[in-house]
Amino acid sequence: MINPDYPLASWFLAVSTSVFLVVYALPLMFIPLRWARWFGWELPTGNNDLTVYFARCLGGLALSVIIAVVQFIPDPKSHLVIFELIGLIGGLMTAVHIWGALKKQQPWTETAEIPLYGAMCLGALYLRYASLS
Repeated sequence: MINPDYPLASWFLAVSTSVFLVVYALPLMFIPLRWARWFGWELPTGNNDLTVYFARCLGGLALSVIIAVVQFIPDPKSHLVIFELIGLIGGLMTAVHIWGALKKQQPWTETAEIPLYGAMCLGALYLRYASLS
């Protein structure tokens, strides 16, 4: 499954999809309110249907990206656009988390994710434009 010609790119895709599957996609799809409590979110009292709906939508979107990315692990050089997509997601998630930190609207666990998303963005763009080109 790991491409011997491009092991760094294949490992990047394999590790990032595994982590995001376990930590974000599946919990958001199936246990969104429990996931929120694990990450330190204070849940409002009352009806949380909209919160659960949006969390499951985000989990479904994350799961869709993961399923697409897994297909490219054996041949990352032929699918450079996936690194651009991961870079874009990582960059936008970095911005979202910085915004939340500056507005003091998120628990510390979300702020702690800023370097993770930044590294994911930079790693994907490095692989796309420096390593695989």
